[in-house]
Amino acid sequence: MPRTKTQDSCFSIGDEVEVTSADHSLRGTLFPAKIIGRDWNTDKFVVEYKHLEANDEPLREEVELVLLRPLPPMPEHGYTFVFGDEVDAFFSGGWWEGVITEVDDEGSMFWVYFRFAKQQFQFLASELRIHQEWDKGTWFPSREVSLRLEASSNKSRMKNLSKGTPIEVSSDEDGFAGAWFAATVVNAMGQDSYLVEYKSLKTDDNKHLLREEVDIKHIRPRPPNAVVIDNFNINEEVDAFYNDGWWEGVISKHLKGSRYKVYFKGTKDYGEFHHSELRSHQDWIDGTWVMASQIKGESAWKPSIPPSCMLTAIQLSKLDMYLCESFGVQEESYLAIRKGQVTSPFLESI
Repeated sequence: MPRTKTQDSCFSIGDEVEVTSADHSLRGTLFPAKIIGRDWNTDKFVVEYKHLEANDEPLREEVELVLLRPLPPMPEHGYTFVFGDEVDAFFSGGWWEGVITEVDDEGSMFWVYFRFAKQQFQFLASELRIHQEWDKGTWFPSREVSLRLEASSNKSRMKNLSKGTPIEVSSDEDGFAGAWFAATVVNAMGQDSYLVEYKSLKTDDNKHLLREEVDIKHIRPRPPNAVVIDNFNINEEVDAFYNDGWWEGVISKHLKGSRYKVYFKGTKDYGEFHHSELRSHQDWIDGTWVMASQIKGESAWKPSIPPSCMLTAIQLSKLDMYLCESFGVQEESYLAIRKGQVTSPFLESI
């Protein structure tokens, strides 16, 4: 009896999907395709790529189930891309994961940085989409969007704070984006605001610690002490202590003497700091403190690829060969890399 619906997956013949490469180093490359067949003795599907061709015909190949995911849902209507958004950019027949590092004055052209190539390229808004993760049958928005969506739920969690509670306070004033200032709760001023006293900020006459009424949307608990690390990595998210507050930034360069150059996304400025003036960045999400690196690591889609189709592969898939051609990598060199015979900055940079 003919079958079209798989018994052990959510995919049917005819479904539109996205396919990633079998090489784990190229995670984040996704190619639209349609399922056109199934090997019922294995977890393999035959797909036809939507934008890739071979000999002037749509490229077809057999792929493992773990390399497939459904098409992501459409983003909310009218979404505007901003600096720092994690996005997928469409080029060379697929979607490639990156981060918006620059936006032109008109907001019509975006520069996207790709870790795999260590380069940034220009794209129109129509060539971008917000990056989403597929994990255990559920779609999750990217970290930046998640933080925006969590803001409203976190607001309710900051109600009923008692006097003396240590907190951090942010500001929506120009020039203070990404800055958090240590304070304590003095008393409640209503359902949605508190009178707070800052730990370091002082009044204009510099005689007393500054007190002011703050909306709870700008309040979060004081983060716990993170494990002190010996060195911060390039592109690692940190908080830098500057002007009596902690400012969210990204390590952009290692300097001599345990110093770092830090880029501040909120103000688009750079600064130099000693290791002692930095702390690992943490986000207050849904009532829990989470390391920024943990958010990316746990939410990222990492398919459980069987060893048979990983670095011990003897032949390259058609998709792998397409990637080789796109980036000018010799197939023999690429194969040697995957078999562990040589190393490659191209793959190790991803």
